[in-house]
Amino acid sequence: MADISQPNPTSTANRALWISTLAFTLCFAVWTLFAIIGIRIKQELGLSEAEFGLLIGLPVLTGSLSRILLGIWTGRYGGRLVYTATMLAAALATFLLSRATTYPEMLIAGLGVGLAGGSFAVGVAYVSPFFPAEKQGTALGIFGAGNVGAAVTKFLAPFVLLAWGWQAVAEIWALALAVMAVMFWFTTGDDPEYRRRKLHGRAPKPFLQEFAPLKDPRVWRFSLYYFFAFGGFVALSLWLPRYLVGAYGFELETAGMLATAYSIPGSIFRAYGGVLSDRIGARAVMYLVFMVSAVATLILALPATPPFAIGPIVFVLAVFVLGFVMSLGKAAVFKHIAAYYPDSIGAVGGVVGMVGGLGGFILPVAFGVLKDVTGLWSSCFLLLFFVVAVSLCWMHRTIRLSAPARAGASA
Repeated sequence: MADISQPNPTSTANRALWISTLAFTLCFAVWTLFAIIGIRIKQELGLSEAEFGLLIGLPVLTGSLSRILLGIWTGRYGGRLVYTATMLAAALATFLLSRATTYPEMLIAGLGVGLAGGSFAVGVAYVSPFFPAEKQGTALGIFGAGNVGAAVTKFLAPFVLLAWGWQAVAEIWALALAVMAVMFWFTTGDDPEYRRRKLHGRAPKPFLQEFAPLKDPRVWRFSLYYFFAFGGFVALSLWLPRYLVGAYGFELETAGMLATAYSIPGSIFRAYGGVLSDRIGARAVMYLVFMVSAVATLILALPATPPFAIGPIVFVLAVFVLGFVMSLGKAAVFKHIAAYYPDSIGAVGGVVGMVGGLGGFILPVAFGVLKDVTGLWSSCFLLLFFVVAVSLCWMHRTIRLSAPARAGASA
């Protein structure tokens, strides 16, 4: 197995990791496309905040629900095939989006665009077998840094939109993803586990047996962590441009660039989160994530109106911190999965990824509803604080209850 601490550009493992990461970056850029073009569509169609929330959240729903099946299919048919097919399907849907003219048509196209988000489960199951257990946190952290695709869309899409319209954004992003799919197919190979199974003629697990680990309550606790760390990240990646336009009156291109102060740390530091999880343990990382996030979300929950208003500088700084610790949490969750379920990463990673992705669907809709009901832009951060508090309490209670059992076992 390859040692990623000493990269060898000719090695199969490192090539698979970096090409997969680049592919996931483009997939994520497509997956969060509505964060920018959705604002123009909202203006053109006169959508309410709740309708806008549904528009930007629907691709996240597809990407979430598809993850469990895509993860299982990756283990059964190989990541090279499933990853390529997923990217091509998402590219086609994104191109068709550029031809949509009505709200229902855009919602239908958004379902197909969402397949780009399902690529995460494929990539995790594909990349993981290339590396030993002590390096999987780092490897999966590097792969997960492809979340930076959200920042790519926020930074570039406003300029393309202003120059040629939102339809051109969809067309260009679709073309880039299709080219990436072809490049991936011709520059990568099958993962070691899939190659070994083909070589020895072993049949994959019975389909229902793939779901056996889901009876373990830990899977659902890890899912809640990922609901916040990843689902909250996706939700804010989609919602922040609209938030900055509405709460602070920024122009769309300025809001898109400022929102990168959240998306970039929320993505690139995921690799560091993987390294940190390998070094000090995923549990310690999650404690750090939840405690800092609780403070950050409380600050951001202050109403954006006098006398409690926080200025845009404080807002951007707090969002930067929140994005940073969320990136660490995303990596730590999958370090847990690689450690506890080494033989079921596709299924368990797919379920955890699905729940996290559902957070990216549910939360933007909830943000829009809360804004419509309360009139407060900052109400979205109060909701995130509640999710953080529940996650921290559940984790701490579980650890305290398991401590006597561990002590008794070692006595």
